[in-house]
Amino acid sequence: MPESIEAVLFDFGGVFTPSPFVAVGAVATELGTTRERLIEVVFGPYSSDTDHPWHRLERGEVSMEDAREEILRLGTSQGFQADVYTVFAKMGSAGAIRSEFVDSARAAREAGLRVGLLTNNVAELREHWRQMLPVDELFHDVVDSSEVGMRKPDPRIFALACERLGVEPSRSVFLDDHDGNVLAAKKAGLRGILVGEDGTEALRELALVLAG
Repeated sequence: MPESIEAVLFDFGGVFTPSPFVAVGAVATELGTTRERLIEVVFGPYSSDTDHPWHRLERGEVSMEDAREEILRLGTSQGFQADVYTVFAKMGSAGAIRSEFVDSARAAREAGLRVGLLTNNVAELREHWRQMLPVDELFHDVVDSSEVGMRKPDPRIFALACERLGVEPSRSVFLDDHDGNVLAAKKAGLRGILVGEDGTEALRELALVLAG
């Protein structure tokens, strides 16, 4: 019989906001390349944790500008200009915060569950994204990859998030928009829920999980 859930962990981008990978698709069309090729150049193999410049950026090992320059060179070698600033501009215009996930996080906390945010993010964007959510109201703890020096799908970051919330992985559920991160969470012992573009099914699944 599954253990009862004591904590809910949310990703940020693609959960509380529209998926950044959708924004990349729009940029790819403008650049005359494919979504898959642009994602590979800008974000690297996102189901792995590698030395790609974006991965090093999310681990806080390099600056945004240094990562940008490396990614531009990678794009040039593929025949197009992969500027992360262009991608961010598209991401910023992709849509507002998903209020249904804010409501879900708030309801989980009010129900007595531990609630955390586990995000692969960039130090230079920290103040911006934190202004988009009532972070202190919603979450007991925030694990930001650029602050802790590791990123999803590294299993250590899931263990850290659970430890900081004071819960066992087996009693935690994690929501993310990338299937590689959901799979990694499951391998680390958490329940995992994949968030689609509209999020409806994920919220339905979360309700079922919390109901036991």
